[in-house]
Amino acid sequence: MQDAAEPSGQPGRAGDSLRLSADDHPMSILNVLLRPDQLLIAVDTWAEDALTQKPSAGAKLLLIPQHNLVLASRGSAQFFLKIYELCLQASFRADFTMEQLMAELGLVMDHLWPNYLQAAAGAGIAQDVLHSELVLGGWSPKAGRMMATAYAKDAGSAPARVQPLEGGVASPGEPLRGRPDSFELEAVLEAGRLQAAYLNKSVGRTVAGGRLLVADLRKGQATITDLAEL
Repeated sequence: MQDAAEPSGQPGRAGDSLRLSADDHPMSILNVLLRPDQLLIAVDTWAEDALTQKPSAGAKLLLIPQHNLVLASRGSAQFFLKIYELCLQASFRADFTMEQLMAELGLVMDHLWPNYLQAAAGAGIAQDVLHSELVLGGWSPKAGRMMATAYAKDAGSAPARVQPLEGGVASPGEPLRGRPDSFELEAVLEAGRLQAAYLNKSVGRTVAGGRLLVADLRKGQATITDLAEL
């Protein structure tokens, strides 16, 4: 399964970051809004088979609820699910901290990536569409605030790009430029619809859509909302 990639600033002026070669194949939505007391992540559910382009619905954000964390993705579904599995296993450690997981995640992506590329090549998937973008975030008891970090890998051999987020990030950012940041769900849905229309027009077929899912994390609370059809 494959959706695809390109973080670049918004909703509003949340921030521009993690430009990848996969920007040439923009697909999917991944928006993050961050402030000390709240983390909001929005994703679409459109997914498709990388070989046949047959569409389906995918969960591109998953919780680690006992630690008030969320892992969200755009890119390879298989790679995302493997990373989530490893994060979930790590979350059972007695000495688990989100800071340690954030520090390790880029290295874990680098370790797994060659096997993913080899498997994709064996399946006949074009290398130029292989990429993964992840956001890990949630409540940090140590810092006493919400934190989030973005990670990105493309088909090359370069190490994962790792960027702590301040304010947030949106992919794609272009259709949202000039819009103010807003945690209001109506504004989040409107932003998602603008992004889906932009991506689909840019590519010339449906590459983003389905439903818009939103994870809203506060201290001691995580809520997943299915907002609406995009």
